[in-house]
Amino acid sequence: MELPTEPAQKGSAAKPRPPLVREVLLVAGLFLVYKLGRQLATGHTAEAFANAHRVWDLERFLHLPGESSVQSAMLHGDLLVHLANTYYATVHFPATVAFLSWLYLRRPGHYLWARRVLAAVTAAALVTHLTFPLAPPRMLAATGLVDTGQVYGPTVYGASPGTDSLSNQFAAMPSLHFGWALMIAVGLIAATRSRWRWLWLLHPLVTLLVIVGTANHYWFDAIVAGALLGIALAVLRPPRDDGAAGSLVPQKQKQKQKQEQEQAAGAPQAPELVGAGR
Repeated sequence: MELPTEPAQKGSAAKPRPPLVREVLLVAGLFLVYKLGRQLATGHTAEAFANAHRVWDLERFLHLPGESSVQSAMLHGDLLVHLANTYYATVHFPATVAFLSWLYLRRPGHYLWARRVLAAVTAAALVTHLTFPLAPPRMLAATGLVDTGQVYGPTVYGASPGTDSLSNQFAAMPSLHFGWALMIAVGLIAATRSRWRWLWLLHPLVTLLVIVGTANHYWFDAIVAGALLGIALAVLRPPRDDGAAGSLVPQKQKQKQKQEQEQAAGAPQAPELVGAGR
């Protein structure tokens, strides 16, 4: 799916871009703080598995569809599950970087908004990881799910969570894979005006099926991520300008109003009748 290539809107283009070096350092710094913060939640193995049983039992109590149904469909062919593992391992960060880069170049106002929303959601996720360590479904025997990354590859996690120094495998809730993917779709829908822009929702949909089918996340991990994003979007509103796709007034109506104003301004005015009515 290609990014829309319509010309930059006047209102968004009028907003000055923040300094590039500052933004790169800021985003890199936030990411480093997040990665280091996640490591603080490692080692809580017993608590992570106890929380996993609670989440699994709650999903069954609420009669949510079983994660196994998605994985069963995915395991019909080695190619499909391999593609899902590759998507999980390689799309998450590059897609987010491409999203922010495009907004920075084409929609500076929307870039600042999206960056703040992503930072807020990520910060809230970090707090949740620290206070609610959670083992993913691939580690929970009660789920009966396969660790597709280890069995079929590729995987981004070590075989043993206790010796994995690159990532915290007990940080399943919320799923930032889903939260960031949903923000990418929301951001591009808000920043563009193509009638095809709603197709961006396929990205979080595919991401949701991938994170569940690969047994890296529960349904609740995506639900919590969506809730955190909803709160952030309610507090941090997108910029409102004449070119934004989310403008309440359609473009054709605006053009019609502009033409009517121009016609009214150029129309000859009736001469004032001196002494009229006397």
